[in-house]
Amino acid sequence: MEQIERGLQGQHKPYQYIAITAFWLAVGGVLMAVLSGLGTRWGWWEFGAGFVFLKWAVYAGIATILLSLVGLLLGYKAGRRHGLVWAGAGLVIALVVVLAPLNWLRTASQVPPIHDITTDTQNPPQFVAVLPLRKNARNSAQYAGPEVAALQAKAYPYIVPMLLSIPPGQAFQHALSAAREMGWFIVDENPSEGRIEATATTRWFGFKDDVVIRITPAEQGSRVDVRSVSRVGVSDLGTNARRIEAYLKKLKEAAASG
Repeated sequence: MEQIERGLQGQHKPYQYIAITAFWLAVGGVLMAVLSGLGTRWGWWEFGAGFVFLKWAVYAGIATILLSLVGLLLGYKAGRRHGLVWAGAGLVIALVVVLAPLNWLRTASQVPPIHDITTDTQNPPQFVAVLPLRKNARNSAQYAGPEVAALQAKAYPYIVPMLLSIPPGQAFQHALSAAREMGWFIVDENPSEGRIEATATTRWFGFKDDVVIRITPAEQGSRVDVRSVSRVGVSDLGTNARRIEAYLKKLKEAAASG
């Protein structure tokens, strides 16, 4: 009986309250972070509201880190492992919640505030079939011109056309196959015009980005140009450039394998 009473009394020590509070605050931060993306993806609210959820998730994570450190310090001094476990778990969860958005902010500071990337900045591939889907998009499908081209050239000098030593018709089939392998929704495939249009959906927030691929004859085969444009957001955090780079790599592998 005395052991039970001592155990109950131990549960009411301040450091344990702090540690347990920190843990559940961390869990709340995780839920807000998850809802920030999935709620936007599922259409429960606009992406602006999703960013608000994410902001409060970060605040909860920062508060958790502070409480967890206090809990760890007090628990260590008291020699109570139980409190250390709660505080340690809260600290780990909070670090994940906080570091992911901070990494996005770091990325945003390193890339230009643009959302329209193309392998041909002088004569970008044009959207046709996708345009009705972009009717309510906040970003225009019209290329912004030399200013955006200059920013892209400085940040992504490796985004260039791909030259393939195969006929345009064969290149078109490989380009279409690679687009499907990327998991994009194919909006239109037009072999006569050498044009493929598709929509890519980002994993977390479910943002829609549109892609157009243009295949034209070249001196020794075919030339493939790609353009990827976000429907919302001033900066794409480098997403469109990474998408084009991944696609061209997949296309090159497909063409090499025949």
